[in-house]
Amino acid sequence: MLTSHTQFTSPAAEPLHGIDRMIRNIEAGRFERSLSALTAAGAVVTSAEIFFEHDSASFGNKNMWLPVIAGPVGAAAGIAGYCSQRMAKTALPIASTLIVANGLQGLYLHGRGIRRKPGGWKNFRYNMEMGPPLFAPLLVTMVGGMGLLASILRREQ
Repeated sequence: MLTSHTQFTSPAAEPLHGIDRMIRNIEAGRFERSLSALTAAGAVVTSAEIFFEHDSASFGNKNMWLPVIAGPVGAAAGIAGYCSQRMAKTALPIASTLIVANGLQGLYLHGRGIRRKPGGWKNFRYNMEMGPPLFAPLLVTMVGGMGLLASILRREQ
């Protein structure tokens, strides 16, 4: 039921809150630059965390270096995407796709690491706690996904 107040005010005059404000920002193209910057920040944080975790495992597999290297590449692409529409449509999706692919590779390799622990998948709970973190690579994949989303959003004119 409409109140007398809402019957006589135009929808454009009402302030937007919450999800409505976010949708308006996406429609206006204001969200692409923010998401590019957030991708850059997320890439730096996850890359640093991965470095310390893989360092504690003495980088036993050369593939452990890939997400450490992909982080700064994603950060540079995110910053470039924030500054330039051209970079947001070229460099950012390339770097983000590489990060997503590396995250999926990490999921596979971490799963393989759990399987190789004593008891393998039958000793799931213990091996999840003591072995490689199975779901951690999916966090990296989410950072790459943010970059891909930023690259397909419309930019503010």
